[in-house]
Amino acid sequence: MVSRAAARIVVTGVVQGVGFRPFVYRTAVKLGLCGYVRNLGGSEVEIWVEGADGSIERFLEALERERPPPARLERVVVARAEPRGYSSFTILESGAQVSARSQIPPDIGVCEDCLREVLDPSSRWYRYPFNSCAWCGPRFSMMYAVPYDRANTAMRDFPLCGECESEYSDPGNQRRFHAQGISCPKCGPKLELLHPSGEPVECDDPIAEAAKLIEEGAIVAVKGVGGFHLAALASDDGVVRELRRRKRRPQKPFALMALNVEVVARIAEPSELHLALLTSPQRPIVLVPKKLPSPVSPLVAPGLSELGVMLPYTPLHYLLLSETRDKFLIMTSGNRKGLPICRGLEALRELEGIADYFLVHNREIVNRVDDSVVRLTDGEPQLLRRSRGYAPAWLELPFNLGAEVVALGAHLDNAGAVAFENKVVPTQYVGDMDNLENLEFLLSAIEFLAKSYKVKPQVVVSDKHPGYATTELAAKLSRELGVPHVRVQHHHAHVASAMASRSLPKDSEVAGIALDGVGYGDDGMVWGGEVLLASYTGYQRVGHLEYLPLPGGDRSTLYPARIAAAALAAKLGPEEALKVCLSLGLERSLPGGARELELAARAFAKPPFSSSVGRFLDAVSALLGVCGARTYEGEPAIKLEAAARGGQLVEELKLEVEGGVVLTSEVLPRLLELRSRYGVRDLAYTVQVRLGEALGLLVKEELGDLKLPAVVSGGAAVNDYIVKGLRNLLRGALLPRGVPAGDGGLAVGQAVSAALSLT
Repeated sequence: MVSRAAARIVVTGVVQGVGFRPFVYRTAVKLGLCGYVRNLGGSEVEIWVEGADGSIERFLEALERERPPPARLERVVVARAEPRGYSSFTILESGAQVSARSQIPPDIGVCEDCLREVLDPSSRWYRYPFNSCAWCGPRFSMMYAVPYDRANTAMRDFPLCGECESEYSDPGNQRRFHAQGISCPKCGPKLELLHPSGEPVECDDPIAEAAKLIEEGAIVAVKGVGGFHLAALASDDGVVRELRRRKRRPQKPFALMALNVEVVARIAEPSELHLALLTSPQRPIVLVPKKLPSPVSPLVAPGLSELGVMLPYTPLHYLLLSETRDKFLIMTSGNRKGLPICRGLEALRELEGIADYFLVHNREIVNRVDDSVVRLTDGEPQLLRRSRGYAPAWLELPFNLGAEVVALGAHLDNAGAVAFENKVVPTQYVGDMDNLENLEFLLSAIEFLAKSYKVKPQVVVSDKHPGYATTELAAKLSRELGVPHVRVQHHHAHVASAMASRSLPKDSEVAGIALDGVGYGDDGMVWGGEVLLASYTGYQRVGHLEYLPLPGGDRSTLYPARIAAAALAAKLGPEEALKVCLSLGLERSLPGGARELELAARAFAKPPFSSSVGRFLDAVSALLGVCGARTYEGEPAIKLEAAARGGQLVEELKLEVEGGVVLTSEVLPRLLELRSRYGVRDLAYTVQVRLGEALGLLVKEELGDLKLPAVVSGGAAVNDYIVKGLRNLLRGALLPRGVPAGDGGLAVGQAVSAALSLT
């Protein structure tokens, strides 16, 4: 007689909403095991198995080896038990108790099997824009609460028809058995094409009609997974120009969506790594080098060498693109400038005057979630925006935080976070904190995570900047909750975020290199090019870029010709600097013309001053005639990087380091001397590489004896050439992994630093 054994197994990770319970059921039945599987309230999965002891061992092996593609097991806790006498294996209703916290599943791009059904005329899902299964489709964006059951999602409004119910209940149906998001044309969401008035457009096929209107030059707002897109022709200069006018977006690049990788190869030059990112379940926007000549209008990404491209991540997007001539379209966020992406019928009001038509469906978007953006920096994937497909997956640390935390991030391109145990959970991308709507979005995103993970904050954390709306909001929350408000210096938070993303131990010390735009410094100056001897809880500033004048403060960040004029005046005197700047035509980029240029030059000795990498690159961009005015965050520096593509090193051009300071002002007049002998491409390339090398040299001079790991973060840490130059001196320098180097990852560093500072 075979002895009978039993085990209670609790699995945490990405295990809800990914077909994990049906997989467990099929595996247990195949091995002759009895018991049950169910979701628990913390979004972990509980399994009870009993049967032959060897079968339980094989079951545990199968959990790891044969799990569904989107599932990720982070922790499997097995407790041996006495058998209870179960006679079969079942999937039970979800429980409410929380024994451990497990991840909320992110949204997953449509799988090949679902897409094949949508394109098959004999399939009952033929041309059905919402087809999904256990392995793909929306998750986080349609969740009201955990656990991930249909009753807790927007799909509760769509009861399953007889055929879908039969598949949902069939253990032999690998993709639809207990798949919470499934539906079909009979029982699922419906599409409608609307005029701006909200009146329906009379047509047989809303997708085909929307595609026809786009082909004719219309701009169509498309309701997708996490919000609206604005879809328009990307090959027509007139359409792109009109979209820019309507969105008040003169230069910022538009994202493209291409039907498949063959179309991507027609408009861009992707590497194997680009293609792997494009086709991953996350389906982010990926920055890929432009193909020249290209059918894409130059107005889509003016002055840039890359296009932001993504592949369709829903059948709806695929069907829409397949109906167009180009097979690629602009697919940019559907929002008014500075406001959150639209997610419901408020789009009719918010996008009035921007969209000509609205392609909508009747499934609610519960959690708005914009497209994620990824680029390669020195060959490594770097998140510029962490949202759909990635959020709200957590970051797991190699140590316990000792406190539960709410972190509010900073100001621009912001995201918040909650933290508990050894986990930090960043929110989806929220945006700039200039508007009340975005602050409310940030709060709602944090509240959803705190409620889902039952976080009871013991500390609220923000940036040190006294003028940030998030700093004020954190102070208010700390008073309401009766917990401390901790302020973490901006660049220390950047470094701590990168440390956490690389799973560095709790007691680590690093050479932290912050390549950034703006951060409130301890001396009241604007920091942004810093070398820190840093741990998670503290830092010492051991070096930085030379302070450059910012005449007029924030106005200089909009018009970098002002920085160039003042920095040159500090070296050449105001009269000579003005003469040089006028000879370069820098006054043409300033609203006040030559008079504004003169005032900037004469203000070279007045505060504020900045050690920012971003501001230095802005000045170089203006002097080289690349970009003299900023219309979106980071534009002059981004265009300077683009201008350097294919450049060669100019040996005569170097940046010196003296007393822990990179002498950036010295290189500006030197650039002017070399302009007659070298092209903009080579000078732009050299300045950026030399800046990285100078920072690497500074680290070696100030901290080299300590043999510390070098950690690089900040908004400019994604710059290819600066990182290459830095790694010429510091070969093992670490970039962030899985969180943005910019302010979208700042809350991670804030949360870890604040939690550990309490213990």
